[in-house]
Amino acid sequence: MRARQAVTVEASALHRPSERQVWRSIKKSRFFYAMFAIPLLYFIVFHYVPMFGIIIAFKDYTVFKGIWGSEWVGLEYFRDFLSDSYFYKLIRNTLMIGLYQILFAFPAPIILALLLNELRGQLFKRFVQTVSYLPHFLSTVVVCGILVNFLSFDGIVNQFLHFLGMKPIHFLMIPDWFRTIYVSSEIWQGVGWGSIIYLAALTNIDPQLYEAARMDGANRWKQIRHVTLPGIAPTIIIMLLFSIGAIMSVSFEKVLLLSNGANFETSDIIATYVYRRGLVSSDFSYATAVGLFNSVIALVFLSIGNAISKKVSETSLW
Repeated sequence: MRARQAVTVEASALHRPSERQVWRSIKKSRFFYAMFAIPLLYFIVFHYVPMFGIIIAFKDYTVFKGIWGSEWVGLEYFRDFLSDSYFYKLIRNTLMIGLYQILFAFPAPIILALLLNELRGQLFKRFVQTVSYLPHFLSTVVVCGILVNFLSFDGIVNQFLHFLGMKPIHFLMIPDWFRTIYVSSEIWQGVGWGSIIYLAALTNIDPQLYEAARMDGANRWKQIRHVTLPGIAPTIIIMLLFSIGAIMSVSFEKVLLLSNGANFETSDIIATYVYRRGLVSSDFSYATAVGLFNSVIALVFLSIGNAISKKVSETSLW
């Protein structure tokens, strides 16, 4: 038994790379590590280091006493938020926008990628890709400015409705229109850029599978259904899990710029509430508690989605 263990240890030692080989590999791939260092540094500085401030949610924080000098209050601010009159409205609005994005904005890049993959004219394909990518590079402020101008009472949309003989609509003044406007703008702004991932996944599908499907009499639709979609299914699942994890992370900037007193009933979300309580009212502990609660809910959704994905398929985040 001991001899067998000794042989196993020796075999693992033989397969284990030496320190010189490790440094040689790092030196050989130094440019890739240098490229990786930039996003790694970004996440460390702007995502991991600020996590130290979570402790403010459990303290009666004041600027003059500092984090360590402030009094510990435990879960007091979490209980205050759960009993807040805004609680159900904030959760409802945030969840509704997040769900609408999954239902409508998530499939849009997949559909665009499938349509682009079916195009045979390379010049037209590149033109469509370029046009669809451009909105991604517009800032949120510019996009919201376009929306405000187009959807105003005398904007181009209402002018078109007037041309059709319809009455103009105060789009940004009607609460029921806010979610439609938000999700539609997200689709327009991100559909082209999001399709890049699926187009890359489509290149990994073996062309012989399409040839075999054609020989079996499969038309274009059946090829998409039985070859293309199963080929990119792992990518779709991973991206869906990311979308589920971000279901509570509605764009704060866009909501803040498009919201007003008239549509406040549907536009007020957790992120804007945290902004009002934290920065406007200087209630830092309460705002931190609400933000932490939002992150925990997002983690719960992600964990549930990952567990379901692991059961129904072989693809999961962990």
